[in-house]
Amino acid sequence: MSRLEVGAKAPRFTLRDHRGDTVSSTSLIGQRFVLYFYPEDDTPGCTVEACGFRDEWSALSELGVPVLGVSPDDAASHAAFREKYALPFNLLSDPTKETMAAYGAYGEKVLYGKKVVGVIRSTFVVGPTGLIEHAWYGPRTAGHAQRVRAALEA
Repeated sequence: MSRLEVGAKAPRFTLRDHRGDTVSSTSLIGQRFVLYFYPEDDTPGCTVEACGFRDEWSALSELGVPVLGVSPDDAASHAAFREKYALPFNLLSDPTKETMAAYGAYGEKVLYGKKVVGVIRSTFVVGPTGLIEHAWYGPRTAGHAQRVRAALEA
């Protein structure tokens, strides 16, 4: 797994959202956006993180920065997760984990003291020219969305 550094070109992606619609990174060229990768819908840490972005939604919207969450879950799971927690942003499905791997968000990690292969919680701010402006690998979920907003405002 190779991590993306600030200044690197963000890998392109085309994924399906919770409605089954296609979302492509090329449609986001010219604007900043937050792309965050998480292991699984409706699990404790992932819910804390998603609700954090929900709670920061109005501030991020005022900054003109859309949020996209990505996990291996399917559209039905994403739709239920969005509805249950009133999540206002798109959730994208990456069942092959190719996009996650391209961002360094899938690979070997330590979980409960054991090495496993899985989704590595990661967040990126991609700038209008497609370059990584901020990158977080393995962030603590509580307060993470606030730290992302603060970085965007700095």
